[in-house]
Amino acid sequence: MKIMFTGAMLAASLALAAPALAVSGQCSLTGYGDFDCDVTTDGGGLTFVLPDGQTFAFALTESDKGLGYRIAADARPGQPPLELGAFSALSEEPGCWQSNRDDIKFCAMVFE
Repeated sequence: MKIMFTGAMLAASLALAAPALAVSGQCSLTGYGDFDCDVTTDGGGLTFVLPDGQTFAFALTESDKGLGYRIAADARPGQPPLELGAFSALSEEPGCWQSNRDDIKFCAMVFE
């Protein structure tokens, strides 16, 4: 069974998740297409590794809004991530979020 991270569901699951929890799923990010991933939630956001080894990180700021970042595969301490901008939940596509700039979209669906 697939579970899609909608805005309210993501907020609730992140509020309850204190330790990091990785769950197998299906992810997508503009420019990468669909790929298998492990989605990790840690109480304030989610992350998943991209096919090229970089990491996508999403920090929830409201129940249906958050900030997205791409972290280099070879990032060193103190090296800032690439900010992808603010994202809003897409009500017509559960589990998907759209950036307010640059037409970037990501989806995270986990298997239960």
